[in-house]
Amino acid sequence: MPGDGTGTAPKKQIRVVAAAVERDGRYLITRRRPQAVLGGLWEFPGGRVEEGEDDATALMREFEHRLGARVRVGRRVSSVAREYSTYVVELHLYACQIEGAELHARNVAELRWVKSDEFEDFEFTPVDEASMSRLLAAEE
Repeated sequence: MPGDGTGTAPKKQIRVVAAAVERDGRYLITRRRPQAVLGGLWEFPGGRVEEGEDDATALMREFEHRLGARVRVGRRVSSVAREYSTYVVELHLYACQIEGAELHARNVAELRWVKSDEFEDFEFTPVDEASMSRLLAAEE
C-alpha cells in the first residue's frame, strides 16, 4: 500500500456476529459443516454481516438460516478480532433468546447444548474460543 512503508495491502476485514444463547445453565453451540472454512470446528451460532446490515439484523437472518428459529438480540457480550493469513475476523457476541420455534440443524453439521465447564471438550474456531473466554470471565 503506498505510503504505509510495508508495500502490502491491508487485510480484508470480515465482521461476524454470533449468539450466546443460554438455557437451563447450558449454551447453544453449533458445528461447522466439514466442507466449510474451518470445517468440523465448533462455534456460537451466527454469521457474516452483509453490506448495509446492522449486527442485530444480520444475527437474526443468520440464526434463522442456520437453525430455523427466530432470535431476539440483546446486549453485546464481547468483541474480539482474530487475524488469519489473508483476512481479519472481527466477532461480536450478543446475548440472545430464542423465540418459540424448535431448533433444527439446517445449515450446520450439528447443534448441542453444553455447560460452560464442558467447552474444553469441544474444538472451537480461534475467534470463538477468544469470545468464549470473555463469556466465561463475565460469568465469574
